[in-house]
Amino acid sequence: MKPATLRRPAPSRKEATHDRIVETAARAIRRSGYGGAGVAEVMKEAGLTHGGFYAHFKSREGMLAEAADRAGAHGVATLARVAAAAPPKKELEAMLRAYLSKEHVEGVETGCPIAALGSEMPRQAPKVRRAATRRIKEMIDLVARQSPDWGQPGAHERALLTVATALGALVLARAVDDSKLSHALREAALNHLTPTG
Repeated sequence: MKPATLRRPAPSRKEATHDRIVETAARAIRRSGYGGAGVAEVMKEAGLTHGGFYAHFKSREGMLAEAADRAGAHGVATLARVAAAAPPKKELEAMLRAYLSKEHVEGVETGCPIAALGSEMPRQAPKVRRAATRRIKEMIDLVARQSPDWGQPGAHERALLTVATALGALVLARAVDDSKLSHALREAALNHLTPTG
């Protein structure tokens, strides 16, 4: 087969519109929470009318599930790109530095959806929780694969602890209104999680 025959066809207008709605909703849930991501607001932000929503989704929960999946996929892909660009044996440290950076603290709308939405998850529909859980597992697996002790006993548990610590530090760094404390929280987590600090 020629390489040209392997190309994915251009998305249809409906697919492109659907993608725009999901992308808008993924930003909206991180910015305003699940409760703040109403159908009317998301459609307006996407440049569409409210009436067109049901041509793309059966329910608001369907949109939220896709948005949670998209936001989670973006977060995992961002960390994977950081790891791929890092020097050998520095992948985990590079991921943690990017995750706990000031830019990530300030980038709620485009940042980690787990940090932005974790406390809301227990009250979401099963399909929304399922989408978020799948992406959380991917993040844990990515961290585990970048760990120096990958494949050794206890490596998965250490990856769980690393993700939980980094995530907690990010949540707290975003929560406080004291920039020095925000910085100290991030630095303390980095010093604890990275061998070079």
